[in-house]
Amino acid sequence: MNSSKRNTLKAIAACTLAATALGTAGMAGAQTKLKWAHVYETSEPFHKYSVWAAEEIKKRTNGKYDIQVFPASSLGKEADINQGMTLGTVDIVLTGASFAGNTYKPLAVTYFPFIFRDAEHLLKYAKSDVFKELAKGYDDKSGNHITALNYYGARHVTSNAAKPVTKPEDMKGLKIRVPDAPAYLAFPKALGANATPIAFAEVYLALQNNTVDAQENPLPTIEAKKFFEVQKNISLTGHIVDSLLTVTSGQLWGKLSADEKKIFTEVMQEAAEKTGRDIIASEARLVEEFKKRGNNVITVDKAAFREAVLKNTKPTDHGYRQQDYDRITAIK
Repeated sequence: MNSSKRNTLKAIAACTLAATALGTAGMAGAQTKLKWAHVYETSEPFHKYSVWAAEEIKKRTNGKYDIQVFPASSLGKEADINQGMTLGTVDIVLTGASFAGNTYKPLAVTYFPFIFRDAEHLLKYAKSDVFKELAKGYDDKSGNHITALNYYGARHVTSNAAKPVTKPEDMKGLKIRVPDAPAYLAFPKALGANATPIAFAEVYLALQNNTVDAQENPLPTIEAKKFFEVQKNISLTGHIVDSLLTVTSGQLWGKLSADEKKIFTEVMQEAAEKTGRDIIASEARLVEEFKKRGNNVITVDKAAFREAVLKNTKPTDHGYRQQDYDRITAIK
């Protein structure tokens, strides 16, 4: 073999090696796998738009981030997935602001009963300075980063056939399941109910077995989790207008470039907006659907419930700051 031919072959071999190395590096870049966890059913908008966001982030980062969404508590209960961000076992979560409030108490002020008038009030709060300040407080304390606020729905009390809730007094002594986060206790405790924390995945069984008489959740959740099958009464108390936060772990956020942070934030906020629109539409539809299914849907005097709560408790009793409460109620 003459030397020029040998050199050509060497050059080809070197190029092949270089291309292989580059290809491997490119593949490694495309293979940054991330875990996104939540506790909601695959039929719910929270899952649908988490999957949409995962695909959209993959697209906008040219395949660099491959995000797998784990629904329905498959990576653990809500407290577990929050802890998972610290442990590095979960990268992104959808979580109740109440659970984030376990880390940074002022953030959970939104769970003080009747702080929000309706969904629109909450969506305006999501764009407000007070939310940005509270989110930053959480970020600083936890090391994680809140990218978006999702409308979860107005929470209503459901109860078994024997215990309809039509007025504040009906809450007295009622055994009601609440999520395992202190923020949910203000409403039942102020009205003398017997609040029992039970993990989300175990609620249906607890209602079926009469471990508790009642629970409270938004209408789309009552449908998705089939609570209407084991609860005759749905009282439209709307006592908490609830939200979920999209949170990225500090470990992930710290690795993202400025451009990637922008992409993650924009996509997650778009997903939150789409989720909120879906939930608002289904809330409007579900009142009639539950009536058709034979549930007793009770319209209550919300003002009477609000007065009864405020007579017995105030935001500062729960470790919240009065000025945050005042600023949020003042949003028009």
